[in-house]
Amino acid sequence: MASTDPLVIAGRTFTSRLIVGTGKYTSHEVMARAHEASGAEMVTVAVRRVNIADRTKESLLDHIDTRRLFILPNTAGCYTADEAIRTARLGREAGLSNWVKLEVIGDERTLFPDTEALVEATRVLVGEGFVVLPYTNDDPIVCRKLEDAGAAAVMPLGAPIGSGLGIQNANNIRIIREFARTPLILDAGVGTASDATVAMELGADAVLMNTAIATAQDPVAMAEAMRHAVVAGRLAYRAGRMPRRAYASASSPVDGVIGR
Repeated sequence: MASTDPLVIAGRTFTSRLIVGTGKYTSHEVMARAHEASGAEMVTVAVRRVNIADRTKESLLDHIDTRRLFILPNTAGCYTADEAIRTARLGREAGLSNWVKLEVIGDERTLFPDTEALVEATRVLVGEGFVVLPYTNDDPIVCRKLEDAGAAAVMPLGAPIGSGLGIQNANNIRIIREFARTPLILDAGVGTASDATVAMELGADAVLMNTAIATAQDPVAMAEAMRHAVVAGRLAYRAGRMPRRAYASASSPVDGVIGR
């Protein structure tokens, strides 16, 4: 049955709002089972991890169900705009996709993005016909500049990559949501299912994660938990939460009660 609340990016429709990765799993078999349990329809793959020189040898792609999962190449490990642009081109030339999760890292220890180089690379790749989804800081101004450069979505971090700290600056995510003209995908920092739910309740259109699932004690169970968490958070966001109050408010009306 088609979703009544689909995720649409650059004209492509997805029924799942969970995007998963391919790194850090103990085996390809566990990865494949986790992907299935997640219900995700898009999976991100580092171009540098794919054997594109000799397709006769085993490749990571051999363990991804491409009939069900859309491949989103990423430029993980790139530290300059030129390096990221070359990597994106390589992925497209190898037949992976003209979509790219664009990463330009500015610091080796924190893995925070180099936002100036990210905007530059986005502008170049959009001009070459790429659908660019840039991973960036939770900075509303940078997100605006990325949209102006032609990004198909903005992907602010919730916390440093692989930290599992959850969303550290919820107000910035709210501000980005308020002004975003493209889908907002929360990328990085999710540690458990409640983090994913919070991201969706803040208005994220989707959540991208890898480490939280891949390094869980039971990755397959965590993938299923994340699936439900994203759905719950989206439903809550659309439903609209009750207002916060400083004092108690009776859940049952007292008007007309005997003795009142």
